[in-house]
Amino acid sequence: MSDFDKYTTPLSSRYASKEMSSIFSLRSRFSTWRKLWLNLAIAEKELGLDVISDEAIKEMEAHLTITDDEIAKASAQEAIVRHDVMAHVHTFGESCPEAAGIIHLGATSCFVTDNADLIFLRDAYDLVIPKLVNVIDRLSKFAMEYKDLPVLGWTHFQPAQLTTLGKRATLWIQELLWDLRNFVRARNDIGLRGVKGTTGTQASFLALFHGDHDKVEALDKRVTELLGFDTVYPVTGQTYSRKIDIDVLAPLSSFAATAHKMATDIRLLANLKELEEPFEKSQIGSSAMAYKRNPMRCERVCSLARHLGSLFSDAVQTASVQWFERTLDDSAIRRISLPSAFLTTDILLSTLLNISSGLVVYPKVIERRIKSELPFMATENIIMAMVEKKASRQDVHERIRVLSHQAAAVVKEQGGDNDLIERIQKDEYFKPIWGELDQLLEPSTFVGRAPQQVEKFVANDVKNALAPYEKYIHDQEAKLSV
Repeated sequence: MSDFDKYTTPLSSRYASKEMSSIFSLRSRFSTWRKLWLNLAIAEKELGLDVISDEAIKEMEAHLTITDDEIAKASAQEAIVRHDVMAHVHTFGESCPEAAGIIHLGATSCFVTDNADLIFLRDAYDLVIPKLVNVIDRLSKFAMEYKDLPVLGWTHFQPAQLTTLGKRATLWIQELLWDLRNFVRARNDIGLRGVKGTTGTQASFLALFHGDHDKVEALDKRVTELLGFDTVYPVTGQTYSRKIDIDVLAPLSSFAATAHKMATDIRLLANLKELEEPFEKSQIGSSAMAYKRNPMRCERVCSLARHLGSLFSDAVQTASVQWFERTLDDSAIRRISLPSAFLTTDILLSTLLNISSGLVVYPKVIERRIKSELPFMATENIIMAMVEKKASRQDVHERIRVLSHQAAAVVKEQGGDNDLIERIQKDEYFKPIWGELDQLLEPSTFVGRAPQQVEKFVANDVKNALAPYEKYIHDQEAKLSV
């Protein structure tokens, strides 16, 4: 059977980076098991288990990366013994005959499976955090570039008071900064299950060290240090608490909401022809409608963000039904949901970096839309200007109301342009302010402190949040072929 005859997940075969796919690959998983067995043996030897020889350690060190042939051997062995970990203990032992008798000494399967999962979760966060930093950095540059460009605000997707394009981008950035905070917290909270034994009591290791509790505690600590973790969970059952998976996936689920909202905003603006995602020279928007410029990247973001958001419930439901020290109904679903969550996050961040690196702005379309709505929004300014000329506010309000309704009828019923200002210019009542109308209708006077808010936000909040991660920021455009 050819590989083309087998289903492969699009997450790894089509979208995700090679680096993220590698973390959750079979080679990574089984090689990490070997790294765990090696470090367990090193720690046990350091603490006085003479049964572990220097030759055994050297052999294990020389065979840490599992080969294709060894993976095939382990698979064949698993078919016989129906136990994946023991199949790999056997295969590792064949490659390391001096170590065959001490591999997995005192350990239970979850020593390798659970500790490996925690390593993968930590490494996966180390991969997505720099990507998130770069998305924030790129959007911050975009916000500063367009901090002064007035755009029509939207509430309920109805025309509202003006803002600026840069200010709108800060709304996306602020949520991404919260996501960055949550990512870092979750990453730093990940500990190691450590050396806990079959039901978490460390009984097997206590037997190995002839009842020496101090050595068992030292073993737990030493293995944790050798694997590069600062924290080991003080108590576990056979597995680490599946509540940890909730804490790991919650920030990713929250980020999915951010990504979906941002991509939806861009899709709506693309419909308005004010803003577009990158569109390549030879890109085809539709097989039938040649003129189409579909926001396919943002649509992909929305699609995958929904998937990512749904994975959080897997973790919640799985953690809630773990009986006593463990039950095995967590295994299959975690093999799917945990890698899927990080693969999807990786894809979303790569796509958002691509989008934010090539956003196309159409100022003339924006200007035309503002002109079509601004006369209505300027009525309060016109009223106040007339009052300063000694007119009655109530009289001005009534005249503006009548003219506004007439102009609205032209727009809605006749499909014409908003002619409210022309009507005001023809009404002798408003003659005292005719000379001020251009100033009263200047879009930049309607955006409040939006430009200043952008400047302060980027200079303070963004700069401070990204300061620890400057080494991650790459001053290069993302490839537009994402």
